[in-house]
Amino acid sequence: MSRIGKTVVFITSILMGLVLVRFAISKLAGWEISVNAFIEMAQPLGIDPTFFRVSTGFLISAVLLAYFSNAIYTLFQHKVFFIRKLNYYRFSLFANSFGLLTMVGALLAEFFLRVQPKWPLVYIAVGIIVFSMINILIIIRKENQQVLPTH
Repeated sequence: MSRIGKTVVFITSILMGLVLVRFAISKLAGWEISVNAFIEMAQPLGIDPTFFRVSTGFLISAVLLAYFSNAIYTLFQHKVFFIRKLNYYRFSLFANSFGLLTMVGALLAEFFLRVQPKWPLVYIAVGIIVFSMINILIIIRKENQQVLPTH
């Protein structure tokens, strides 16, 4: 991967992980704003709002750990040794796809489960989707360059 590609994937992964830290903490710690939001969103689904909030908090925590791990792995790709060889491209593709799909779910919840969507949350989710798509395109382009023979 080019130096620019690595830099973009590293910086965007760190930024997306940092943004999601606040949301994971608010859900797992039971901040009032989060509790009230999940009471509103759980009602149309007919599920327990506490279970919905905590499970969403764990999901977002998993996504942010994937983004942070991806950033570290991008930076130290050839210097990090694992017990079992980990394919960087597959892991990076997984981390960014996981985040992208989670944020698509967040957008669906904002528009279909809330009485009125919270626009700052929509903008954050869209930003994470865009950065994840950029990272996926960089990763796919690099992997295709390795597979294709050069003349």
